[in-house]
Amino acid sequence: MTHPNTALWLPKRSAPFTVGPAPYTPPAAGEVVVRVRAVAVNPIDGLPGFLYRLALPWLAFPAVVGSDVAGEVVETGPGVTRLRPGDRVLGHAFGVDESRNRPAESAFQHYAVLLEHMVAPLPDTLPFSRAAVLPLALSTAATGLFQQDHLGLALPSARPADRGETVLVWGGATSVGSNAIQLARNAGYRVVATASPAGFDHVRALGAAHAVDRTAPDAVERVLELLDGGPLAGTLAIGAGSLRRTVPIAARAAGSGRIASTQPAVLVRLPALRARRRGVRVSGVWGGTLKDNEVGPAVYTGFLPAALATGAYRAAPDAAVVGHGLDRIPDALRELKRGVHAKKLVVTL
Repeated sequence: MTHPNTALWLPKRSAPFTVGPAPYTPPAAGEVVVRVRAVAVNPIDGLPGFLYRLALPWLAFPAVVGSDVAGEVVETGPGVTRLRPGDRVLGHAFGVDESRNRPAESAFQHYAVLLEHMVAPLPDTLPFSRAAVLPLALSTAATGLFQQDHLGLALPSARPADRGETVLVWGGATSVGSNAIQLARNAGYRVVATASPAGFDHVRALGAAHAVDRTAPDAVERVLELLDGGPLAGTLAIGAGSLRRTVPIAARAAGSGRIASTQPAVLVRLPALRARRRGVRVSGVWGGTLKDNEVGPAVYTGFLPAALATGAYRAAPDAAVVGHGLDRIPDALRELKRGVHAKKLVVTL
């Protein structure tokens, strides 16, 4: 089976994107090929050349990038029985991950190769454009919350037991935060989330028990008051400046004293050393590692399909469709750099 394929190529670092032909790559064992119908854009997709060298030093050029995929399965590899051609799915594409590092597995093309266990079927009621907001943010949140080298929390399920512990999501209105709140709630944890006041309704609607103004001078004290001496199971710290506020909370609260940070690892090292002196362990999250352990299949195959179908899990934040076609992706990346709030930019294909 073969299909004419087209991709958005990045010829080299600092070069402009260009649309051009791409090979159709059949799936190997444990893989599927998805006809991509919608993609979302993330900051890592449009990094300047020098930051690409810092964040993705292994990336081979010419490259295809992009992580967030929604579309239809067109071909399955040997051993794949859970998915069939024609299934509507979302999936995390790993073409820029160091362990995969090949254009065929990235999102910004018409036919993408995905790992079967990092793909989830979609209910008919969920449009591709909305589903595309989930994969990278979902994976990053799940990695930080559930991997044993980060917070090591209990995995989500359809009927979670009440854990009697709280998870702090600092940056709850972000894409990662929107997923972290839902994952933690579906794992049985009470959630306290920070956001700007404009994001309070958003984080509460996703399941946060309390919303705290992250910009307030007394935000740290407010979070500690809400904990009321109860155990803090862990903290997901999202965004610049989040460790400065969350380390004092973890140091003073009862509980694990663990923080998973979504900042680049190079920016986490020094704060992590300082935090250790206060009894706090800080780890840096890379949102692709869950594909190599139990967390990936637990979330994408064991939890998400039913949770989306029943409405227990929402595609959040909202999708803002900014165009149609591969050539509109660079426009979306430019808009992303100007800043977005409580939404994710999507391009349909």
